[in-house]
Amino acid sequence: MSNPKKRIILAVTGASGTLYAVKLAETLQCIENVELHLIISNAAFEVMTLETSFKQSDLTDTADFIYSEDNIAAAPASGSWEHDGMVICPCSMASLSAVSSGLGNNLIHRSADVCLKERRKLILITRETPLSLIHINNMRTVTMAGGIIMPASPGFYHRPETIDDLAAHLCGRILEQLKLPHNLYKRWGQE
Repeated sequence: MSNPKKRIILAVTGASGTLYAVKLAETLQCIENVELHLIISNAAFEVMTLETSFKQSDLTDTADFIYSEDNIAAAPASGSWEHDGMVICPCSMASLSAVSSGLGNNLIHRSADVCLKERRKLILITRETPLSLIHINNMRTVTMAGGIIMPASPGFYHRPETIDDLAAHLCGRILEQLKLPHNLYKRWGQE
């Protein structure tokens, strides 16, 4: 029997951009029919402390279930555990490389590998610039395997006034990929 709620996995790596992860988690928490499963890398909280004034609880309090990256026996590691999509936000180049090569040495990488093999939605919010040819080839490999690469590139047509507006735009684009409703920004052509 399937879960009546949409199960979404949000994995947070140690890449710059934890602001995006917190905004996405807060938004997913507010969507009534979403069950949020949060996987946090060991480096994610360190980067959060360096980049933002957020507390760990600002992220963890949004989730229905929380897993450490070392919990390789957690539900998202199994193809028999059904879910409606996984987002790695932000996605470090190390995690991109692991996903690209099928290296399942922690729960984030294993869960992403499961998404690809089971043909489930996998979205990587990459956060790096400039890109090396190795990064580009890893993005190509993940794309060819069925993943979606979404660089953390907010738009400006909605006339953002704050950093939160920029984060909201990217989060809205992620939710659109997951087929989840939002009102985070006005879409192109809306009044």
